[in-house]
Amino acid sequence: MFVAGFPAGAWGTNCYLVAPAAGEECVIVDPGHEATQGVEDLIREHRLKPVAVLLTHGHIDHIASVVPVCGAKGIPAWIHPEDRYMMADPARGLGRSLGQQIMGSITVGEPDDVRELTDRSVLELAGLSLTVDHAPGHTKGSVTFRTPSQDDIPPVLFSGDLLFAGSVGRTDLPGGDGEAILRSLARVCLPLDDSTVVLSGHGGQTTIGRERATNPYLQQAAGALDAPAFPRRGM
Repeated sequence: MFVAGFPAGAWGTNCYLVAPAAGEECVIVDPGHEATQGVEDLIREHRLKPVAVLLTHGHIDHIASVVPVCGAKGIPAWIHPEDRYMMADPARGLGRSLGQQIMGSITVGEPDDVRELTDRSVLELAGLSLTVDHAPGHTKGSVTFRTPSQDDIPPVLFSGDLLFAGSVGRTDLPGGDGEAILRSLARVCLPLDDSTVVLSGHGGQTTIGRERATNPYLQQAAGALDAPAFPRRGM
């Protein structure tokens, strides 16, 4: 499997292009703020043909470039129905004061083709098989996407803002829920093999094994210890 990514925009949100190999069809995960040029550069460099945009949740730092990316290529965007409202009104997902502050210079909307994700569904796109797991807590409609193990290739989890290296997504914005994110960590992340590569919405990559051993939030989700107060990371 081929994965190319880059941190986009003011919030450094990771955008990923995923394909069976260079030169083939791909999916684009979380084209956020000012991601359009980076997406176009990777498409050109690796001779990729995008067929879908996949959104881990609806916060503006993950969806800001959806319309130009989809519109330029005529491709659908996939999002969980509980976060779909943020595509047209992202300020609602940030709260009034923060939303007004951020949204003044950003114009967004729904692309022409929006499709809704369901829990435990399997997307067969671009020669890839991606399992969708609903993972509320950061937002009500947060999801992850995971690939199966293939021969000696470890599975990959695109975790959005559910799980970071050493941390988790913030839960203090509208739709956030600290107890729900712990339940999502337990349900979605803990059953995965330690070799699973975690590509998150912010920061560098990690593995489930590393997080199982060191991440206090994942350990709290497993009932191992008390975790500190939830951080303010991600949008």
